[in-house]
Amino acid sequence: MRTVLAEDGALLREGLAALLDRFGFPVVATVADADALIAAVAEHAPDLVVTDIRMPPGFTDEGLRAAVRLRRANPALPVVALSQYVETSYAADLLDSGNGTGVGYLLKDRVGDVREFLAALRRVAAGETVIDPEVVRKLLRRNPLAGLSNREREVLGLIAEGCSNAGIAERLVVSEAAVNKHVGNIFAKLGLVPGEDRNRRVLATLTYLGDRTAG
Repeated sequence: MRTVLAEDGALLREGLAALLDRFGFPVVATVADADALIAAVAEHAPDLVVTDIRMPPGFTDEGLRAAVRLRRANPALPVVALSQYVETSYAADLLDSGNGTGVGYLLKDRVGDVREFLAALRRVAAGETVIDPEVVRKLLRRNPLAGLSNREREVLGLIAEGCSNAGIAERLVVSEAAVNKHVGNIFAKLGLVPGEDRNRRVLATLTYLGDRTAG
């Protein structure tokens, strides 16, 4: 699992590189800024990218934008983004990149639990989407479902169970066209812009689960 690591903090960068090398993620390049990350991926064609979100020169979202750019060029490239703070907008942008698989958003504190961190990397490398529980909890504090009708809430609940539109139509004994319309309305009301349908279903599910937890 050849890995490119992007982290501007020298001590954390070297520590992460040593950890990854030790546990089956040989690091083929370590870089300290977003431009170097893009160049390293082009040069080494890694199997996994682990990147900080805030890097020079602005220390805002340079790493995030680089990650999104990389996944637009290669949607199958697994990317794990690390952040010091919970930023739900960052999570949404990352989930909307690529093809909705093989992406992770973790807080740096999670790196302290080596077993959990490595497990998350393996899951992302295998094509899963891994979101830090703290990010999910922050998403859950909002109440964006107030504008949904009862039927739309019912459809969203079935989306959260993993049902396809056809499966929802069968469960509710309605036409698939009706379900498609409900799903479109749900995405619009939740502010999930058109893109990869799977990504929007993931985000809608997180929103639904958050509303249930908050309640």
